[in-house]
Amino acid sequence: MATLSEAQGLGAGSEVEEFEHHLGSLELDGEVWTAASADPLVPHNLDLIELAAVLQALSDPIRLRIVARLADGQEYTCGSFELPVGKSTCSHHFRVLREAGVVEQRIDGKCRFNRLRSEQLEQRFPGLLRAVLSANQA
Repeated sequence: MATLSEAQGLGAGSEVEEFEHHLGSLELDGEVWTAASADPLVPHNLDLIELAAVLQALSDPIRLRIVARLADGQEYTCGSFELPVGKSTCSHHFRVLREAGVVEQRIDGKCRFNRLRSEQLEQRFPGLLRAVLSANQA
């Protein structure tokens, strides 16, 4: 995978290359995701994901709607959700979900794609996400 520095023809040691190294990213299924360890909002270690924070994040109806949609395994931008809130409130809800370790983000240009950290949540709290989502459907 070429770095932004290489793609732009900048030499080693450029400011862009240093930023990319500091930011950290990983490639999954051919897409570059901001590494959880590089995103200061996302708990990078499973042990740092707290049950109380996850449950608080999932207690809001808007955030629960977001998580229910992300549960299909796809990635979505904040704007792709038709939520009855303003743009800044939508960003706030995604921030709460990221801080709790429920979602992670991939940046592609100016777009920020979000996806559910279902595998990590299942490892940390087996059955929790499935139980919350099935209770929400009832």
